[in-house]
Amino acid sequence: MAIKSDKWIRQQATEKGMISPFSEKQVKDGCISYGLSSYGYDLRVSDEFKIFTNVNSAIIDPKNFDERSFVSVQAPSVIIPPNSFALARSVESFKIPRDVLTICVGKSTYARCGIIVNVTPFEPEWEGFVTLEISNTTPLPARVYANEGLCQILFFQSDEVCETSYADRRGKYQHQQGIVLPKL
Repeated sequence: MAIKSDKWIRQQATEKGMISPFSEKQVKDGCISYGLSSYGYDLRVSDEFKIFTNVNSAIIDPKNFDERSFVSVQAPSVIIPPNSFALARSVESFKIPRDVLTICVGKSTYARCGIIVNVTPFEPEWEGFVTLEISNTTPLPARVYANEGLCQILFFQSDEVCETSYADRRGKYQHQQGIVLPKL
C-alpha cells in the first residue's frame, strides 16, 4: 500500500470523477481550508446537521436507532453542545477505485478546539456522500462552519486489486445521499 500524492488525486478526480465537486487547490482565504493538499483532500461539511439531544431521554442503540435522539438543523454554522455529538454530510461525493482505501483524519484547526471528527474508511468501490461524525469533547459549546474544511481524506492504493469490494458486497451505506443513520 502506498499513500497517493496530489498529482494522483487530481488525475482520479478530474478524469474518473473520484471527487465531485473537486477543488484543485487549497482554498483558505477567510475560511477553514479545503481542497487538494500534498497527500490528501480536505473535504467540506455541508449545511445539514443532526445534533444529538437528550430532550426525549432516548437511548442510543445502533440496532434500534431512535430518531428522537437528535434535532435536524440546516444553517451556515451550527453549535454543538458541550460533550455532545453531531452528524453531518460532506459537500463532496466520492467514487473510490477498486484498489484504493481511504482513511479520514481531523483538521488541526478543529482539533485544537476540542472538536474531533471520526469517519470510517471509504472501502474499495464505495460511492456516495460521506456521513461525518463530529464530537465536541469540551465543556463549552463549539461552532462548526458549513461549506468549509472539516477533515482530510488520505488515499492508499494497494499493489493489487481486492477480491471483493464494497460494491460487490452490496454494502448498506453504498450510494448514500444525505446524513445516513445507523443500519443493520
